Amino acid sequence: MPIRCHNRVLLLLALIAVVAGALPFVNFAPNRLMSGEGRAAWQVWSFSPALLLMPLCLLLGLSLARGRWALVATLVVCQLLFTLLVWSAGLAASHLASSESPLARTGVGSGLWLWLALCLLACSDVIRRLSPQPLWRWLLQAQIWILPLLILFHGELNALSLLKEYANRQDVFNDALSQHLILLLGTLCPALLIGVFLGIFCYRQPRYQGPVFAVLNVIQTIPSVALFGLLIAPLAGLTHAWPWLSSLGIAGTGMTPALIALVLYALLPLARGVLAGLSQVPAEVLESADAMGMNTRQRFWQIQLPLALPVLLRGLRVVAVQTVGMAVIAALIGAGGFGALVFQGLLSSALDLVLLGVIPTIALAVVIDALFALWIALLKRSSDD
Repeated sequence: MPIRCHNRVLLLLALIAVVAGALPFVNFAPNRLMSGEGRAAWQVWSFSPALLLMPLCLLLGLSLARGRWALVATLVVCQLLFTLLVWSAGLAASHLASSESPLARTGVGSGLWLWLALCLLACSDVIRRLSPQPLWRWLLQAQIWILPLLILFHGELNALSLLKEYANRQDVFNDALSQHLILLLGTLCPALLIGVFLGIFCYRQPRYQGPVFAVLNVIQTIPSVALFGLLIAPLAGLTHAWPWLSSLGIAGTGMTPALIALVLYALLPLARGVLAGLSQVPAEVLESADAMGMNTRQRFWQIQLPLALPVLLRGLRVVAVQTVGMAVIAALIGAGGFGALVFQGLLSSALDLVLLGVIPTIALAVVIDALFALWIALLKRSSDD
């Protein structure tokens, strides 16, 4: 009887993990200035490479099993393996620092990055199979990070080069974080007001939908660096003509052109989300509201907006994640944020400094996306109830 695979995704991820075993587990450098060399896990602790096959063989066996128990077991194994990999990265850095030199820098290698990503992908696939409910999926995804975060905050990863870079630049990092959040909130608030207005306007005046979205599409196609640059000259001219604008913080470089450009980029998805949300409200519901004697304002706030809110939140979710990423580019015109760390690291060829800007940007985008996903799941659950 032929052996049948019931989880082909897990089988593929396990096979990729076998190939990832040939990649460096960590990158070791004698100090911050010298380039590092890749070291495999068995080179760090001097054990047989065959030991790495044990969890992979277990995952291969689980890919052949069927039933809910196999999915639960797969989730537990992948989650424990993810936590073990995170903890082992800090352990390897501490071991190399004690055996080689206190000035040594140990970073996460490409093989370990790939293993971590494969574990998360396996967990995501299993969670999707386990539950169709968005709220339960969110909770299962969130609990994966509990143990790794405890390991991080307990200081077990402090020997890693990235954490050493953070310790050396903690004040700079905190300033970059605050600037990035200012760019995010300073973009979302005005963009939400303008985008909702444009969406409602296009819904009530369909003949203007073409021109409005044509302009927004043109703005969206302009490269971000070009749009930032285009705003420098007119803003500098305004401050030269009216110097009192400088006292309000308006300048040709810095936060002002960055916020204007980010708001312009956010209008298209927001306006489309509002229009799509309002357009999907059933005509029968609106007719029932008219029959109940509701006026236009009551119908909008009590009927149309609650029904359109999930679609609007999806558009706002896209805008928030997009803004977090594009705010990195805004550092080129002096807006600060995590982009300042990224470009400073690129100019000085300091990989750890680049990662100090890149990884928090990714983490911030993931957290914001997860919060919006939770909000949407709660709305769906309340509407189902």
